[in-house]
Amino acid sequence: QLQVVESGGGLVQPGGSLRLSCAASGFTLDYAAIGWFRQAPGKEREGVSCIGSSGGSTNYADSVKGRFTNSRNNAENTVYLQMNSLKPEDTAVYYCAAVLVGLFRPCKLTERTAYHYWGPGTQVTVSS
Repeated sequence: QLQVVESGGGLVQPGGSLRLSCAASGFTLDYAAIGWFRQAPGKEREGVSCIGSSGGSTNYADSVKGRFTNSRNNAENTVYLQMNSLKPEDTAVYYCAAVLVGLFRPCKLTERTAYHYWGPGTQVTVSS
């Protein structure tokens, strides 16, 4: 069964950091583009960041540029989202999503329908 599962969410003070993990099973992440999305209460799900297959290009929403960083560890079949300088407006449920695209393919930041496999989400709360 192909699936992805997020972890690493929690409660953090403004200015703090968290690292989210997206672990894949049933397929090799090297062949997948990974997207990170978030959904705050009463708002639509929005694309935050994505990373292409085989460690390809990364894209970031303007709201997180310079603060969030995507990386992947192929040996662990895991993608990470490092989130620094967190703000209260970053509070949301964060989802990772995957699509099998082959090697060295770019990712799509905002097209939710492009992704086939979704994790259950992890809550990130930024509050003092």
